[in-house]
Parts: sequence; C-alpha cells; structure tokens
Amino acid sequence: MRFVLFCLSFALTASPSYAQEALGLSAPEAVVQSGLLKHVLPRFSLKTGVRVVPDPAGAMELSETPPGDPVFAADGVIYHLRIGTGPGEARFRDWLLSEIGKRTIESFQPQGELIFETRFEIEEDESGAVFEGDAERGAELSLVHCGRCHVVGPENRMNGLGSTPSFAVLRTLPDWADRFQQFYVLNPHPSFTQVAEVTPPFDPSLPPPIVPVEITLDDLEAILAFVSTTGAADLGAPLQLQ
Repeated sequence: MRFVLFCLSFALTASPSYAQEALGLSAPEAVVQSGLLKHVLPRFSLKTGVRVVPDPAGAMELSETPPGDPVFAADGVIYHLRIGTGPGEARFRDWLLSEIGKRTIESFQPQGELIFETRFEIEEDESGAVFEGDAERGAELSLVHCGRCHVVGPENRMNGLGSTPSFAVLRTLPDWADRFQQFYVLNPHPSFTQVAEVTPPFDPSLPPPIVPVEITLDDLEAILAFVSTTGAADLGAPLQLQ
C-alpha cells in the first residue's frame, strides 16, 4: 500500500509544468482555420512542458502587422508574434524562431502543400526613423518610467528585470520604432500605462498591479528621440537552440 501511495504521489508531482495555467494565444482567423495551431501548439507543449492554447483574449498575439517578431509568412503576409514578459511566452517565441520551430511550422503540409514559410525577407525602412522630441529629456524619462523593468543604459545596467529586454537589444529588431511608438498597447503595458488623451482610464475593478506609468504624447516623442540616438546591442553569432 505504501508503495502504491508513493507511486501516486510521484505521478502527481513528476510533471509540474503541465499543471501550470495555459498561456493563451490569439491569432487571425485565417491562421486558426488553417489548422496550423493544432499542429504546432501540442508539439511545443510536448517538447517543453509549457502549455499554449488558442484563445481570442490571450496575452500573446499573432498579428498580420508589426510590431512583433516575424515568425512565418503565407500568401504574401508576414505574421508577427507579440508577447509579454513572462518566461513561458519568451520560450514560445524563441522556439518558433529556432530551427526546430521552423521545421515544425513548415512540416504542416495538408494535402502535401507548404502553406506557411519561415524563410522570408523583411523590407527595411532605409530612410530610418526620425523623431523631433527632446532626446535629453527623453533619456531622463526613460530612466524614470522604463528603467524600472528595462535596462536603459549604463546608468541602470544592474536594475533591469532578467526577463525584460534592454533598450539596446530592442534596438536590434527591424521594427524597433513601431514597438516603442506603440508600447502602451503591447502586453503587459496596458495594465499599468496611461498616455494622456490617448488611453482609456483604468477599469476600477482592475487596478494597476504596479505604480502606473503616466506620460503625455510629448513625453513619448522625447523618449523616441532618445532611443533613436542609442546604439543596438552586438548580439554576436545567432544562438543555436536545441
């Protein structure tokens, strides 16, 4: 009897990752109807123990437009993945961008036809992003508001959250300007960010989880001007993910 109870206890605790709450992923109807998510998500969960399920209200979002990480393309449309700061979300993004994730996406071939491609080129805006705000003021605002989570520069290099990308890393992304301009609609920012005359007031039943970030459009323009003057991180050779 003791052996049976031990085995039962072990079975209930051996795979704690599957007991975690599932991560929700919203996606365009074309992607959902194609069957791609039913093909990819179980394979990711089996490989990592992190559950991701289709959810129109999910914290992660696949979108036909930036910002986000471009993960696959179909019929001339490049789909971008937007995530929050959770480690499970980052792991899902990294897996999709890895060679294994790409092969999994491209192995989805109903009736023997490749639908979603993971090898594509992104046209870059060669003119570069230009912002007219006060960059010096933007540096101060970035440290005050963004420096609580992100490493903004040498001034707070020891204070950022480990799961949150630094400004220098974000600057390596081809859509960095879009990300910064629209940061207040990208998770988790909506839950604690107010942009004067732009964002709606917080729901009284859902108070901000941290001290709110309250800025104006002029403040945002100043931050954008500052970020445009910063350099991108040297990430070296691409990571080899297993």
